[in-house]
Amino acid sequence: MEPAVTGGFSPEQFREACAELQQPALAGAEWQLMMETLGISIYRLLDQQTGLYEYKVFGVLEDCPPALLADVYMDLDYRKQWDQYVKELYEKECNGETVVYWEVKYPFPMSNRDYVYIRQRRELDVEGRKIYVVLAKSASVPQFAERPGVIRVKGYKQSLAIESDGKKGSKVFMYYFDNPGGQIPSWLINWAAKNGVPNFLKDLAKACQIYRQKT
Repeated sequence: MEPAVTGGFSPEQFREACAELQQPALAGAEWQLMMETLGISIYRLLDQQTGLYEYKVFGVLEDCPPALLADVYMDLDYRKQWDQYVKELYEKECNGETVVYWEVKYPFPMSNRDYVYIRQRRELDVEGRKIYVVLAKSASVPQFAERPGVIRVKGYKQSLAIESDGKKGSKVFMYYFDNPGGQIPSWLINWAAKNGVPNFLKDLAKACQIYRQKT
């Protein structure tokens, strides 16, 4: 069962994301370093139940200041311009929570996937350091019925923590898990994620540069 759209996130969850930005929590579990690219390290951990991987990403996005990066990440209308896989994306208030609906294009012959999730952004002061945290997770919201021909993703979790790298860029931590469901073999999902995570970060960094020129 996915959680109903109540409760949101606890202060502890925001603090955990901040702590990972300081010191990645990789001990005590079989996290493997999968790749290092463009100043970013990507680790993965096999989820035994699904055969899929959870991901943790650490590193620096140069020339993307934290406030700008957080704004670009939260701006759904702008994401439609730079993310080629977005079919539909918008947010709506439901029971006091901001709920996001997101349909993702999948290549033929696979069905598109859609997500219904809640997300929250906070700015925290941790010993004088300003940290931006965004948390997101799947939620069950009656206002968003499943659509024919589109597979609803029910296991989606993402957290993002951003702070200044002391120069003109951002130090970033991201946690990501996504179970797209349906009949896609797990090796194919894992291959797509392995390519998709660094590509998403590259696209996000590029989107920051364009956003800065527009504003």
